[in-house]
Amino acid sequence: MHNGIIDLLLSKNLITPDDLREVDAVRCNAKISLLDALVSLRKISADEAADVLAEHYGLERVKGLEAVRPAVEIPADLARKYRVFPVRAEGGTLYAAMDDPADVGAADALRLATGMNVVPLVCTPREMEAALKKWYGDGAPEDAGGAAAPEEEEAGTLVDSPAVRLVREVLEAALAEGASDVHFEPGRGKMRVRFRVDGRLRLHSEHPARLHGPAVSRLKVMAGLDITERRVPQDGRIRLTAPREADFRVSVLPTVYGEKVVLRVFDRMRSVPRLEELGYGGAALERLKRALAAPYGMLLVTGPTGSGKTTTLYAALARVVSGEVNALTVEDPPEYEVPGVCQVAVNPKAGLDFATALRSILRQDPDVIMVGEIRDSETARVAVQAALTGHLVLSTLHTNDAASAPVRLVDMGVEPYLVASALLCVAAQRLVRLVCPRCKETVPLEPDSPASDFMASAGMPSTTARGRGCARCGGTGYRGRTALAEVMAVTRGVRELIRRGASADEIRELAVREGMVPLTEEARRKAAAGEITVDDALKAVFGGWE
Repeated sequence: MHNGIIDLLLSKNLITPDDLREVDAVRCNAKISLLDALVSLRKISADEAADVLAEHYGLERVKGLEAVRPAVEIPADLARKYRVFPVRAEGGTLYAAMDDPADVGAADALRLATGMNVVPLVCTPREMEAALKKWYGDGAPEDAGGAAAPEEEEAGTLVDSPAVRLVREVLEAALAEGASDVHFEPGRGKMRVRFRVDGRLRLHSEHPARLHGPAVSRLKVMAGLDITERRVPQDGRIRLTAPREADFRVSVLPTVYGEKVVLRVFDRMRSVPRLEELGYGGAALERLKRALAAPYGMLLVTGPTGSGKTTTLYAALARVVSGEVNALTVEDPPEYEVPGVCQVAVNPKAGLDFATALRSILRQDPDVIMVGEIRDSETARVAVQAALTGHLVLSTLHTNDAASAPVRLVDMGVEPYLVASALLCVAAQRLVRLVCPRCKETVPLEPDSPASDFMASAGMPSTTARGRGCARCGGTGYRGRTALAEVMAVTRGVRELIRRGASADEIRELAVREGMVPLTEEARRKAAAGEITVDDALKAVFGGWE
């Protein structure tokens, strides 16, 4: 089946060979189908997967299933168990929707129950779920209060209450849609759930206020938090094994309408991307490669929160990992699982912070060390010392641009001459949404607008790419993100400026003269190439810490 499916996907330009390689790497660690993996990694939409499946098997694709009344009566348990829905009956033939038309067991069970020949129709899992809920219920009685009692939740009883189902469905949807964060927000008379996808928050669903308390209790139980404490913030962690392995970092905050819960999503099915896939190329990529080839020294990635610094570190780490290299990381928490790398999660409550973990790692005979973030002067001093004593150190720092990184290390208490000797390279980056390639179009910019001036000042066309919105991008016009980056190599001249305690402006001026492409220029280039919109380029460059 896979070869035929792959040929169809490639012939329709739905995926590329690079997408296939990425999916194959993921499927080595997860027992899921090719199409499920492609949808999970947002290479194709669920609708496109169903369309391809229908074409591959020569079956009819059915939509709007929720509005269709079941053509014949079948047991609700059978419909839910086998995920089948009777759409229409013609003579002795029953046409039944399935989200997996290759499931012979489902067709056999339906044939035995109805005495009719069964012809599968193809639908998406979400369409099937909506139809089953509407016409066959959820398969569990609702209690009078609409949720499991707190005592039952605390005891860990797996009561399939509305709140339990809501939490399960939201977490599964977050993984399916590639959300980085999930917000459960209480309000007057309702609770809303929002997802952050490609860096932007969007509404996922709204629910009655009565579900808020039970849903928060359910999340607290899953995260091992105190469900009776509602007055102070709490933090915890949830680990899922189904529908696939994923971690959620949980933050609970009391508000005037109740507790707001935010979950940071760490999808274990994601594979570590390559630097090229993140948006690095040209001279910037070559500078990073040269730094990673060095036997020792420090490479820093800087930028605001949520700018993809840690993902870039992982991509850099993946380039140097081999059977001859002892690589260790200290993170809060590990975001990817990297074969061949020993990963340490900090635990401040147990006294294991970045500096303590880093000192212990230095006694483990490391060649390469990745420090999730340099947050304090102690970590900065230990990391710089490690870089000077024969180790390649990769880490992140919070600064606006590349030239500010060495100044920031000096401000944290590290001697300028040590920073100058240790530092190899600094990459400063921002994440910007990519225009959906499927529905992209080019339109003129308004004359005399900031966007038009931004492009015209460099002699570039006053046009911008934008996405009309399609099934693949969920109607947003955007699909995925790319890094805008400036990469500063620490040359002899830059090193001398750092030793003299020069300002970030002086260091930046020399770095540009020596060939560093600034973030502003990189933003213009990608906007002119139609990869990003000019508005998003402006926001990334001049929007500060957005």
